[in-house]
Amino acid sequence: MGIVSCPFVCHSGNESLSHSNNHLNSDSASLSSQPSLPTVPSLTSQSSTTQKTFNTNHQCISTLKGHSSYVFSLTLSGKFLYSGSSDKEIRIWSRENLNPQQVHDQISMNNIVAIGNGAVKSVVVYGNKLFSAHQDHKIRVWLTENKDTHHQKYKKLATLPTLSDRLKKLVLPKNQIQVRRHHKCTWVHHVDAISGLALSIDGSLLYSVSWDRTFKIWRTSDFKCLESVGNAHDDAINAVALSNDGLVYTGSADKKIKVWKKVAGEKKHSLMATLEKHKSAVNALALSSDGSTLYSGACDRSIVVWEKDGGGGTGMVVVGALRGHTKAILCLGIVSDLVFSGSADKTVRIWRRGVDNGYSCLAILEGHTGPVKCLTATVDHSNSTSSDGTSSYLVYSGSLDCEIKVWHISVPFL
Repeated sequence: MGIVSCPFVCHSGNESLSHSNNHLNSDSASLSSQPSLPTVPSLTSQSSTTQKTFNTNHQCISTLKGHSSYVFSLTLSGKFLYSGSSDKEIRIWSRENLNPQQVHDQISMNNIVAIGNGAVKSVVVYGNKLFSAHQDHKIRVWLTENKDTHHQKYKKLATLPTLSDRLKKLVLPKNQIQVRRHHKCTWVHHVDAISGLALSIDGSLLYSVSWDRTFKIWRTSDFKCLESVGNAHDDAINAVALSNDGLVYTGSADKKIKVWKKVAGEKKHSLMATLEKHKSAVNALALSSDGSTLYSGACDRSIVVWEKDGGGGTGMVVVGALRGHTKAILCLGIVSDLVFSGSADKTVRIWRRGVDNGYSCLAILEGHTGPVKCLTATVDHSNSTSSDGTSSYLVYSGSLDCEIKVWHISVPFL
């Protein structure tokens, strides 16, 4: 499963990295509609979209209220949903109280599990550890002893890079890198907002991407920074996705997607391919479970579908685009054979590939009053299949309207 959140802005990395406020000034520009991709064929037809939308049942079963500012990140872990926002808070929500048969609001002011410094751009959970990426260039690690209650606050275990890591790197001049004209720092530091996090399949490695145009790899056992790929892009990196075969995909405001891999015997990741088709900033990435299909969303309102070229390498080719959103694509997710997309047009769309390799828009989820910034989804295990020939899913969407909505979806079998 590939669930990826994207940052809020599409900005120019040519600006000084010391002025993060400049990035915030371009927020409104990132949400505006930009020209689509006329050279990429559409994989959807208006007739199939209308038909499938009519046959798919969906409803908002809950609105989660509590954040006082933009909801930037969402992730699921067991019985709980975690959310991070621009008000520096990380909240936890119990999923057990959500009944698809009863539409209701869930308002909680007592579910704050952590408060960091700087907006929470991304959150991932592994075991009893929670990792959060922040606007202040730091990654924070939180620990809980008891995950059976959402009333317990997490204890801050570490801030990355750790003090030990920083001190060790200060000793040798070769560990210092130039970040601005008169400023250096160690290579373990991010020097701008950290826009995304991703965990390796076994949870041993944490990948972070940043507006400083680098991505870094951290060991989760001792929080040591193992590698930093500097100048990975020509502009801010907005999204990261990992495949089970060791490939790392990064999407950037430079309009490119790059594919990285650590070749056997090498100490560092190497660039394997550069995917160029978008004409505007790439905001979000999502991979199919087998790694054969990549979906990329951008400010051009299109979701480009890439597939392995069949040569056994790391190359991917464009097969077409999913169109329907009227503004920038801000987040993407995949569960089973469904693709979920959230947009600055305030909607979530659900897509599925048909037997003819064309795609249908199964549903359009409307209800947010602000751009949909992040989403995550899962099979509804309480009702995964039913006698009426449908499968059930739960979709969680976070918005700049400061709310999280929970949607119940019943999708007809193919």
